[in-house]
Parts: sequence; structure tokens; C-alpha cells
Amino acid sequence: MNSLSGSTGRCVQTDWRSDLDRFYSLLRELERRVEGWRQLGQCSGRMSWPERGVYFLTEPGEYRFTAPGERRVVRVGTHGVTQGTRSTLWGRLHQHQGTNSGGGNHRGSVFRLHVGKALLEKRDAHAQYPDWGQGSNAAPEVRDHERAWEALVSEYLGQMEVLWLAVEDEPCPESDRGTLERNAIGLLSHLQEPLDLPSPEWLGHHSPNANIRRSGLWNVNHTLEPHDPGFLDLMERYVVATE
Repeated sequence: MNSLSGSTGRCVQTDWRSDLDRFYSLLRELERRVEGWRQLGQCSGRMSWPERGVYFLTEPGEYRFTAPGERRVVRVGTHGVTQGTRSTLWGRLHQHQGTNSGGGNHRGSVFRLHVGKALLEKRDAHAQYPDWGQGSNAAPEVRDHERAWEALVSEYLGQMEVLWLAVEDEPCPESDRGTLERNAIGLLSHLQEPLDLPSPEWLGHHSPNANIRRSGLWNVNHTLEPHDPGFLDLMERYVVATE
């Protein structure tokens, strides 16, 4: 269950920069324990994945403004926190990654949806794919037409690198996974404190979603929420428990 239950939901703020530095320090320790970041496009279901967890993504060309040379996290995520869901960590990452043939389904991955929209905006290609992001399903002919754009999204996402933290708790809104995801996004969001700014070339600047553009993250939910520094203690306990 949520180890931060009983919190008022408000950020008991001390030093944002210190919290940010501690977060990245914990990621470096996690990196050591799981033997490094992995390129998303090279990941597969044959790897040893925990059933449940939280993932962190970086992308080429994005580095911390306050610690030059250290990669900047551009997305934090988990999977099903609704009670009874059977989704897995690898299942969620595979949805984002796409298919082995280079395709994918942006209607099954909001991350793919946002990256695809930003690419459409950057390349002024809206007229070519007017149905992108429309509805939860699409006719076969629409999906066939979108296949080339899905392949571009898969290529872009495939270059990202992923690090994951095993958190084997039961799905529920108050799960530790939900707590870690929500607070990490709040800490990293520039809508809260603009410390590690994205590069001028970051694709997210072209996103039609204001939360993505302004937060510097490929996240929408929780970017406006302050973080509780206590989540770093929770994160540390899971990192230390990682074999």
C-alpha cells in the first residue's frame, strides 16, 4: 500500500534541487544494480522483467541542465493501477515500443499518440493523417494508411533508453507504483520548478498538448501536482531491494 498515505497531498517542500539530485542519484544506483539502461527498441519479452514496476525513459540529446552530461528523464510511467487489472510492466513497454515489424498501435498507447502528434506538427503532415488519434479503434484501411507513421513513431521511441524499478504490489489507486509515478512526475515537471530544461531541439516542443510542452516531459497527468519529498524514501527502499 501507499507508504505515503496520511500525507495531506500537499508538497512539504524543502529544497527542490536537492530532491532532484537525490532522485537522479537513486537512478544511478538502480542503473548499477540492473546493469544499465536498455535501448527500448532492443528490448524483448525474453528479458527478465519483473511482473510489475515503474519505468523511466531518456532520449538522445536530452541532458540535465543542472548536471551537464547526465541524461534527463523525459517520461515516467507504470501500468494498470486499477484493482483487478492484469497488465504487466513489459506489456506496457511493448505497447509503447511497437511491433517487431516496426509498426504499432497509437490507439493502445497514449505515449505513441503524443509522439506521433508532435511529429505531425513538426513535419506539417496533419493533412496526410487526419484520423491520427481519433477514436479508440479504426477501420482496417485507416490503420493500413497510418502504418508508415506508426513506423516513424516506433523508430523515434526505439532510440530511447529505459530503466525500470521492480515494485511488485497489487494494483490499486493507492499502490506504491502509483505513488512513485505521480511524485516523480511532479518532481521532474517544469510546470512546478523549471530546473532541468529540455534542449531547444526536443520534439516535445512541437506537441499540441500544452502540458507536454511546458513540463518538458512526455507526460500529461500529474505534471501540475507538487511532489511529496517522502516519496524518495519509498523509492530508495525499492532500489536497495533490487537485485
